[in-house]
Amino acid sequence: MGRRMRHAIAALGAACAAAAVVVVAADRGFSPASAAAATVVAPEEEISLLNKIADFMWRSDGNSYQHVWPPMEFGWKMVLGSLIGFFGASFGSVGGVGGGGIFVPMLTLIIGFDPKSSTAMSKCMITGAAVSTVYYNLKLKHPTLDMPMIDYDLALLIQPMLMLGISIGVIFNVIFPDWLVTVLLIVLFLGTSTKAFLKGVETWKKETIIKREIAKRLEQISEEPEYAPLPTGPGAAVDAKIRSDEAPSLMNNIYWKEFGLLTFVWLAFLAIQITKNYTSTCSTWYWVLNFLQIPVSVGVTMYEALGLMNGKRVLSSKGSDQTTLKFHQLCIYCFFGVMAGLVGGLLGLGGGFIMGPLFLELGIPPQVSSATATFAMMFSASMSVVEYYLLNRFPVPYAAYFVAVAFVAAIIGQHVVRRLISWLGRASLIIFILAFMIFVSAISLGGVGISNMIQKFQHHEYMGFENLCKYDA
Repeated sequence: MGRRMRHAIAALGAACAAAAVVVVAADRGFSPASAAAATVVAPEEEISLLNKIADFMWRSDGNSYQHVWPPMEFGWKMVLGSLIGFFGASFGSVGGVGGGGIFVPMLTLIIGFDPKSSTAMSKCMITGAAVSTVYYNLKLKHPTLDMPMIDYDLALLIQPMLMLGISIGVIFNVIFPDWLVTVLLIVLFLGTSTKAFLKGVETWKKETIIKREIAKRLEQISEEPEYAPLPTGPGAAVDAKIRSDEAPSLMNNIYWKEFGLLTFVWLAFLAIQITKNYTSTCSTWYWVLNFLQIPVSVGVTMYEALGLMNGKRVLSSKGSDQTTLKFHQLCIYCFFGVMAGLVGGLLGLGGGFIMGPLFLELGIPPQVSSATATFAMMFSASMSVVEYYLLNRFPVPYAAYFVAVAFVAAIIGQHVVRRLISWLGRASLIIFILAFMIFVSAISLGGVGISNMIQKFQHHEYMGFENLCKYDA
């Protein structure tokens, strides 16, 4: 049996090699004599089929992408798109996912942008929503600990890897065909939305138990009345201020060392991207500048990771559950950081679609998870906006308008949900919003992607990989 298996594998390998020779020969235009010799290896029908597959998947003679930018006119499309973008930014900012899963279908189906321009425009809207959300969260404290709402150490561990992933994702956005992007999106988002929903159910049950225990304690206290001073006078006002979730000082609520390192990574990537714009695509300097992003991101992440391994730095938002992290744990977190950035750059979404569920699995409270994911996403999304601008992927007037819509919507969404959490006492609302946004994004983006695939197939359009080196912005 083993000998037969080896013979079968060898025969299959020989057939594949022969087919590859035929495809290369056809692509390079070998002489008729050599083509006739090739027919001995494979029948004419197989050669024709292989040529069709090769032409379907790859074209080396240029790039088929042409952007579609509708004129900026006030009408029902603009009004409807603004409303959808407003609600997408509101819910997306609360869940820490950015709202790209709502923005991309809206920009494609309603406004009329092509899918890849919609991806770039979506990143602009995510940046606007993230900036306003971060400013809002900078003024808030951790729900149970005396620390900022944003976990700066967690952001410093993830954000450099996220930035590196964004750069890779933007390149893949140029290369990958739409059908492959659609398949990856549906599989990834259905998995993460299910995981987030189950985490929300678990958190809801824990909150229900806590509320019952508090209710029992209040009943016991009411049955055994004791003397207590009335909550009046200046002391009561002081206690009320202490219970507030707002930080006493915005400037003291920012960890400037960590913030400075994050800004350094952003500026380094910005300088590399601007310099890369003056080099020809796929030239030696183009790739040298691309690879320079690796030591910058890995160096800053290693600085934070070593501190977390040695116990010199901690993820403070975990509170009493804090422990030193192991090497394999840090590798997993960094891997997910790169994957979150790759997905964000490839699909035009916020990395929060992966970071949010990841932070929840780490035991981070929902409010802190959302705030930290948005904080890291602000740097990565703004960097991808710069990269897409250098690629001439979006019209600036349209982008400025939708950025303003997302900016205002994010602040309103944060304010409303914060009041709801305070009233109901259930932070699990944030997790359910996160799961809902991911699921809706999977359905909407998946539907748009499948529709585009069917249209291209019916019109016999090219549906393969693009040539990055032949890309013309």
